Amino acid sequence: KETSSPSLGKDRADTVIIGGGCVGVSLAYHLAKAGLKDVVLLEKSELTAGSTWHAAGLTTYFHPGINLKKIHAYSIKLYEKLEEETGQPVGFHQPGSIRIASTPTRVDEFKYQMTRAGWHPTEQYLITPEKVQELFPLLNMDKVLAGLYNPGDGHIDPYSLTMALAAGARKYGAQLNYPVQVTNLNSRSDGTWEVETPLGIIQAKRIVNTAGFWARDIGKMIGLQHPLIPVHHQYVVTSTIPEVKALKTELPVIRDLEGSYYLRQERDGLLFGPYESEEKMKLQESWVTNGVPPGFGKELFESDLDRIMEHIEAAMEMVPVLRKADIINTIAGPITYSPDILPMVGPHQGVRNYWVAIGFGYGIIHAGGIGKYLSDWILEGEPPFDLIEVDPNRYGKWTTTEYTAAKARESYGFNNIVGYPKEERFAGRPTERTSGLYDLLKSKCSMGFHAGWEQPHWFYKPGDETGYKPSFRRTNWFDPVGREYKQVMEKVGVIDLSPFGKFKVKGTDSVKLLDHLFANVVPKVGSTNISHMLTPRGKVYAELTVSQVYPGEFMLVTGSGSELHDLRWIEEIVTRDGYKVEIENVTDEMGVLSVAGPYARQVLQKLTNEDLSDTSFKFLQCRHVKLSNIAVTAIRISYTGELGWELYHRKEDSVPLYNAIMEAGQKEGIDDFGTYALNALRLEKGFRAWGAEMNCDTNPLEAGLEYFVKLNKAADFTGKQALKQIKEKGLKRRLVYLTLETDNVDPEGNESVWHNGKARTIVIGNTTSGCFSYGAQQSLAFAYVPMELSKVGQKLEVELLGKNYPATIIQEPLVLTEPTRMRLQRKGESPKI
Repeated sequence: KETSSPSLGKDRADTVIIGGGCVGVSLAYHLAKAGLKDVVLLEKSELTAGSTWHAAGLTTYFHPGINLKKIHAYSIKLYEKLEEETGQPVGFHQPGSIRIASTPTRVDEFKYQMTRAGWHPTEQYLITPEKVQELFPLLNMDKVLAGLYNPGDGHIDPYSLTMALAAGARKYGAQLNYPVQVTNLNSRSDGTWEVETPLGIIQAKRIVNTAGFWARDIGKMIGLQHPLIPVHHQYVVTSTIPEVKALKTELPVIRDLEGSYYLRQERDGLLFGPYESEEKMKLQESWVTNGVPPGFGKELFESDLDRIMEHIEAAMEMVPVLRKADIINTIAGPITYSPDILPMVGPHQGVRNYWVAIGFGYGIIHAGGIGKYLSDWILEGEPPFDLIEVDPNRYGKWTTTEYTAAKARESYGFNNIVGYPKEERFAGRPTERTSGLYDLLKSKCSMGFHAGWEQPHWFYKPGDETGYKPSFRRTNWFDPVGREYKQVMEKVGVIDLSPFGKFKVKGTDSVKLLDHLFANVVPKVGSTNISHMLTPRGKVYAELTVSQVYPGEFMLVTGSGSELHDLRWIEEIVTRDGYKVEIENVTDEMGVLSVAGPYARQVLQKLTNEDLSDTSFKFLQCRHVKLSNIAVTAIRISYTGELGWELYHRKEDSVPLYNAIMEAGQKEGIDDFGTYALNALRLEKGFRAWGAEMNCDTNPLEAGLEYFVKLNKAADFTGKQALKQIKEKGLKRRLVYLTLETDNVDPEGNESVWHNGKARTIVIGNTTSGCFSYGAQQSLAFAYVPMELSKVGQKLEVELLGKNYPATIIQEPLVLTEPTRMRLQRKGESPKI
């Protein structure tokens, strides 16, 4: 056991880490190992107090997402060599793990997950019931249809792991001080922090909140309400079971997904942990309202076996030897949940030099990788790879305590639910963040959730099968989306785009700032362009539309999920370099309607005296107009690629504006369309999407964004030098455009792309997004492939639900945009639609 040293040791530090669980200690270890001097960790009681010490310690390579797999993989590789590096035993067992499928839908899910694992280096296999039984001979095989097997998985002793990381952190020069409680945090005008403790004050360049279920209390010190809530998680340990003791090798960990529990060997017995349904599970809500009780550290909650009885019964049916076993220990401890069960990791918008690594439902497997990821980001000024899904700025003021509680219940209860594409979860909805049209549209469509907003995915007509019907194959929205696609291509459609992130930027340095921030030129007054913010290494941090609405006054628009992610980046550069500008986030005050299709001009012209003709209101122009006497900022741009305008207006004007447009378009057969049809339209036009075709894992040259990147402009924009080097060295891979010959299934993105080479068929890349093209009547996808396999006509294969489908690289786009068609027509050429 460690001896504590309640002292500060120093009054200045580069980085102060608050919280000594496995995540905080891992960050201290990684920062110190990377050579950062003056790393100080403060822990209020002792290392591992809180959630770490009582965790079940599971480690798995599996993750349904894309880049969190990298976090898992790094953690496991680190834990394998930590004992050798630090001399501290870590109690790491790697018997593998098997997720069990006992329904056909679950088998589909495993196939869906396998195609997403194919282009990652970690080992994962879909195995037969016979193989499952060979690996875990104590199973009742009656219901087992398949297994998803990760050979390198297992479990580790959380206490020993943390102590080994602590030994490593000290070895490289970090200071770990405890018991030292942080009592207050003061931000100074230069962006540094004063960290107050009973033993004195430490001045820090930055602070990192890794305080587990105390993270809310730390956040409150600086006026932040982190959306976190402690969940009661129980697991049970049995006495020795003769059949387990008799085994020659350790059993793999199993996850019975229908029974919603994990089960592993613990010495000669079994350890078993369930996830109860949202009705039965228990939250520690009093900690959210009143704070964590003083002195709570290595305590546990009262256990409640009645609550988990149905899971115990399911486990006894699946592993019959459990019936005869005695329970010798029941652990019921707090685990912190964020609303969507993913942690919050990175710098926080609105507060300088305040970082978080909080909300870990799976802290042990995330600790190693997150420590490395954050350390790299802190030291190099940009994340090593894209993890937008754990960005703390995905939450905002709309994330109330009620919402957090409802979502945490749902996330805990849905821990082992089938993970469908286009998944929707309905607890806590709607939030206060509804567009002006929500009440008018909610009964007419299937709504999707976007950063707190409700946005129509697709609209119902008489005879449609309504509601959310998830599937791995084409489902109830397939034909209605085709109908909406046709509506926009042949007539005129209206879509609510209010969830866009919207910022106003003005001030003496506004032009200078945007010239430095963006790789594109700054648009002239009355014009709009598409611009990208790049990281210093030349990766795509964000894509926005930039409009200069008045001289020196700009409107910046980004996707709903990127609002605070992008704002934080802009604010950081403004503060760091001292630009004289004002930035206003007007996302919640402004509604956006887009009107698109061949009759869009005809409809809108009825509502205004402004000349909307092609010569007067050109593509990529913006101006203030009145439509039916409602003031709007109209931009001639459309993500559909068809003739269209985006109309920015006061949120309270959304209903009258929408009604006026619908009324004016009766003769033209106007109708609504949703984001699913929008996605099909943008893919046919070859438009890239941030978060799919481009993000912090891709550079704009390989993504095919050269048109928007002006390497010859005078301003030295962020990423310019890196991009010049990338261009000089030449690209290794490129984004290509594929058509696929499929049956009742379409690509979504992140599927493995195969190539039948001379020796064998291998995975050579991955799709980024895809859908059914209603224009070409076949599937369509973007994919990254090596340069040598990127030529038009190249034959490849895309894996969908366990089957490889033929794919061909084609010339993009499948459908020319309306401005391109008009240009060709003026030249007397006949464009392809």
